[in-house]
Amino acid sequence: MSMSNDQVYAPVSVVGKTIIVTGGTTGIGRATALLLASEGANVLIAGSDQAHLDDVLKDVAGMELAGSLNGIATDLSTEQGIIELFKAIDELSGGIDVFINNAALAYQGISDGEYTEWQRVVNTNLLGYLACTHYALDRMRPQKNGHIVNIGSMSADVREKDSSVYVATKAAIQGFSESLRKEVNEQGIRVTLIEPGAVGTDMQPVSVPDQQKQEQQHAMMLAEDIARTVLFAVTLPERAEVVELKIKPRLQII
Repeated sequence: MSMSNDQVYAPVSVVGKTIIVTGGTTGIGRATALLLASEGANVLIAGSDQAHLDDVLKDVAGMELAGSLNGIATDLSTEQGIIELFKAIDELSGGIDVFINNAALAYQGISDGEYTEWQRVVNTNLLGYLACTHYALDRMRPQKNGHIVNIGSMSADVREKDSSVYVATKAAIQGFSESLRKEVNEQGIRVTLIEPGAVGTDMQPVSVPDQQKQEQQHAMMLAEDIARTVLFAVTLPERAEVVELKIKPRLQII
């Protein structure tokens, strides 16, 4: 039986879906959470800083959202912090439709810092993604449906100088995402890797005025641009899957 044009082109709605966004109190995570909640999703964000979480929830209180947005302050570089997140998820709904791994720390090259600093970055940027994915899959497999979205970075390919620690974690996420898709795809679970170029967030080592100037010159994107990309990926019909998507400012050369 053939489908009508409306059926062919209709996006999947996020209305009523439970969506988790880690690193959801700032930058890309915050923009993504607000957009998804405005589209009707029930969003739970996780962030490590209570003040940033309070700021988001204060903003949301003044908005008319089609969905909902709640949050938890927890440290996803630790096992206990991840356990606390999934306890909150289970108390909220028990199920997960979309899990967005986004929490990450910026870091420079291996010539800087010391073991405890590298450990925190690796725990957040890599092990946090692995552990959160493990527990999210536990909740997706019984329903034979779900979507893991990993926010990576074009640093995985560019591999810029003096950023070797950060690059190592993002290159690992690239490999993890590709292998994970093969692991869970036949179980009805989709996996998407989104790798942004330069985005104006608090992770950038430049001032806010300089970021704004670069955004105006189309040399840097807004966090909202990546949020739109996430929305596109999670609303594709289930017959399709965004496997890997690179998005960068129009005038970014590398």
